[in-house]
Amino acid sequence: MPQTEFPSSLYINGKWVPAINDQTWTLINPATETPIENVPYGDGQDAQAAIDAAAEAFPAWSHKTPYERAEILLRAAQVILDNLDAFARTTTEESGKPLKESLGEWRSSTNYLRFYAEEGKRLYGRTIPAMQANRRISVIRQPLGVVGTITAWNFPIYNVMRAGAAALAAGCTVVARPSEYTPRTAMRIAAAFAEAGLPAGVYNVVNGEPESIAQVMLNDPRLRKIHFTGSTRVGKLLMDGASATLTQLSLELGGNAPVLIMPDIKDKALREAARRSVMWKFRNAGQVCIAPQRFFVPFKQSEAYIEHVIDAVKGLRVGNGMDDGIDMGPMINARQRDRVDEMVKQAHLMGAKLLRGGGMPAGVDRGYFYAPTILSHVRPEMTVYHEEIFGPVMPIISYDDPEQALAMANDTPYGLAAFVLTNDLNTSIMVSEQLQFGMVCINDWLPATPEAPFVGTKQSGVGAESGPEGVTEYTELKTIYIGNVG
Repeated sequence: MPQTEFPSSLYINGKWVPAINDQTWTLINPATETPIENVPYGDGQDAQAAIDAAAEAFPAWSHKTPYERAEILLRAAQVILDNLDAFARTTTEESGKPLKESLGEWRSSTNYLRFYAEEGKRLYGRTIPAMQANRRISVIRQPLGVVGTITAWNFPIYNVMRAGAAALAAGCTVVARPSEYTPRTAMRIAAAFAEAGLPAGVYNVVNGEPESIAQVMLNDPRLRKIHFTGSTRVGKLLMDGASATLTQLSLELGGNAPVLIMPDIKDKALREAARRSVMWKFRNAGQVCIAPQRFFVPFKQSEAYIEHVIDAVKGLRVGNGMDDGIDMGPMINARQRDRVDEMVKQAHLMGAKLLRGGGMPAGVDRGYFYAPTILSHVRPEMTVYHEEIFGPVMPIISYDDPEQALAMANDTPYGLAAFVLTNDLNTSIMVSEQLQFGMVCINDWLPATPEAPFVGTKQSGVGAESGPEGVTEYTELKTIYIGNVG
C-alpha cells in the first residue's frame, strides 16, 4: 500500500469522508510546535452516521464464523507489518514519542490482532445437566452489537487496537473516536483493516468533538457498549450518562503506581533497579497510565539509589522523536507540560528537593519538552505524590518500615498497577497479595500483554481488556431451554 493511500479523513461505512460540518482540526507536531496537517473534525452527526453504518453491518459480520473473522484480522496484521515504517512515522509526528517507541507499539498491535484472531475461536458455551430428564439447557455467547471506543493520545495504536480488535473478533462492529491529538494513527488502523478486506461499516473512525460524540454513543440504544481510555474524571461522567441508558462500559482510567524497592535489593541489584526505574519512568515522557510513579526506597539504600538514578538520567537523550538515538520526546501539548511544571514547583515550595530537571531541557527553545525530573523528600500532601503526574517526574520517598511503605502504597484512590523489586520469594508473595491494585509486577515492569487481562481496581477502571476476558467483555450470555425432549 503506497503512502498516497493513507487518507487523513473520517472513515465511515467503508468510505473516506470529510466531517459533515466541514470543520477541521490543525494537528501540531509537539516536538516543533509547527502544523502538520488539517484533518476533519466532526461531531455527533458523524458519530450518528457511523453508528448507522455499524448497525447495518452488524448482522452480516456477527454471522461470519470466527475463522472468517480471524482471517481478516491476520491480514490486517500483515498490512501493518508491510507499512510499519510509514505508520510509525505518522505516530511519532503527531504524538512526539521516539520513533523506536512508535515502531514497538505498531509491532505490538499485530500481536493483539493475532491473539484475538485465535481467541475468537474459543468463545465456548456449555451444556448444563437439567433436573428433569426431558429438559435440555445450554449456554452460548453472542456478540453484543455495535461498540464505541473513545481512546487517549498517549498510546494511540495500543489503546485503539486492544479494544477494537477484541470487539471485531467477538463479532461486534465498531465506532472508534480517537484523540484529536493523534487521529491519523487511528486512520492508519482503519486503512489496514480496509486493505485486509474488512466489510464496509464494520469498523468506523470519527475524529471530532468529544462531548457530542460521546452523547450520541450513550443515547443510541443500538450502541451496546463504550470502551473508554482516559482520566478518572471523564470516566465518572460516562458512568453518569450510561446510567440513563444502561449502556455497558469498560473503563481504563488513571493510575498512581507505587514501586516498592524492598530492603534485600542492594549493590548491583540496586544499580540495575535504578537503571530500569529510569527507563520505565520516562518512557513516553511519563505519559503512561501504568507508569511507575511513587518510588519507595529503604533509607539505608536511598542515597546509593538516588546516585544511580541521576547517573541513568544523565544518559537520556531528549529531543525530536524522529531523530536517531532519542530516548524521550516532548509531552503532547503545552497544557500538559505546564500542569506538570506546576506540580513540580508546588512540591519544591513544600520542601521536596529538586535533584535534577524541572522546566525545559537546556538548549531547547521550542516544542513541548520537559526535562526528566527527580524529586526526593516527597510527602503525601504534595500533588506529585497523591495525583497522577502523567509526565517525566520521578518522586522518591524513603522509608524505614516495609509495612509502612506498603500502607502508603495502598493509600490512594487509584488501583491500576504496582511494582515490587525483591529477591525474596516470601516477600514477593506476601506483598503482591496485599497490594490493592489490579496488576502487580514482581521484578518486572510491563503489565500489558495480549494473553493476560489488563484490569484496574478502585477508581482505576471497570471491566477487563486483553486475555480471554478481553474478548468475552464484548459478548453476552444466552441461556437456551428445550423442553419435552424424548
